[in-house]
Amino acid sequence: MTDILLYTGITLAAVVAMEFMAWFTHKYVMHGLLWSWHEDHHKPHHEEGQFFEKNDLFFLVFAIPSAFCYITGLSTDHFWLLFVGIGISIYGVIYFLIHDVYIHQRFKWFRQLDSKYSRAILRAHGAHHAKQTKEGCESFGLLVVDSKYFKKRSQWTEAEKASN
Repeated sequence: MTDILLYTGITLAAVVAMEFMAWFTHKYVMHGLLWSWHEDHHKPHHEEGQFFEKNDLFFLVFAIPSAFCYITGLSTDHFWLLFVGIGISIYGVIYFLIHDVYIHQRFKWFRQLDSKYSRAILRAHGAHHAKQTKEGCESFGLLVVDSKYFKKRSQWTEAEKASN
């Protein structure tokens, strides 16, 4: 029972840590050194008939540490790393469902969630995509969003509008 709690805790901690890693990578790598991969994601429309973006290469960037954790956890005495890999994978599935399916509608699996939280995610991501350049963007995370996005834009204070 103790092992189950430990490995569940490790998995959940990895999921939570991935939100920070996604934010950090998005802000400092995607909007920095590897903007050339991410730039097409900020274009208003994909080229006709083109499904993939260069931005999709980041799937591999995040899959590599997950695979490393699976392999190392299963082939060494560091079994706990398996659960770090599982946590990274779970975050990847969440990211895919929220970002690619729900926000960008790349797959037509579910069209519209309707809750304060889902609308806040859409507003935050919309604010991020309001800029087509690597500078001046805000809201780099996915699941953790600023409290202002829980309100309609018309209800934002002047300070909140200025930060956008």
